[in-house]
Amino acid sequence: MGDRYARALFDLANETGTLLAVAADIAALRRMRADSSDLRTLLASPAFTAGDKASALVALAGKAKFSETTRKFLGLLATNGRASVLPEVLAAFEALDAAARGAVSAVVTTAAPMSAAQSKSVAEALRTALGKAPEIETRVDPALLGGIRVRVGSKLFDASLRSKLDSLKFALKRA
Repeated sequence: MGDRYARALFDLANETGTLLAVAADIAALRRMRADSSDLRTLLASPAFTAGDKASALVALAGKAKFSETTRKFLGLLATNGRASVLPEVLAAFEALDAAARGAVSAVVTTAAPMSAAQSKSVAEALRTALGKAPEIETRVDPALLGGIRVRVGSKLFDASLRSKLDSLKFALKRA
């Protein structure tokens, strides 16, 4: 469902020449959603009406000084009762935008926050492996225990301590 809305927004922004502004709005909205549990609750909860969600999203877009295209899109999405698919829309839009620019995005998950030197080293390794400069999103997941997990598109490179322990546990059970 989110793919259709993302495609429609991408095509509209491309046709109207507002793609850079809309892409910046989408990135800001993704960060806002990640940082605000209230916003996540508003979008997912059936306790709020579509009108309430539309009003809140339009107000948020106005306060954040989003482009007119983004503001209208968010209002339309909520009015149509599709505010709950906003996370999928954001991800799909960013994927379309990255593909149009020829960029590769990677999600790097570690057990603890990486230092600047580690981030630079990971970026360089990915640049060498992929042949182009990746756009890296970093996440922290203490459940990994140690190591790193990198997702590029549908490929997952897992060098985490958690996966190594799970493999060892599986091997011991089979023995």
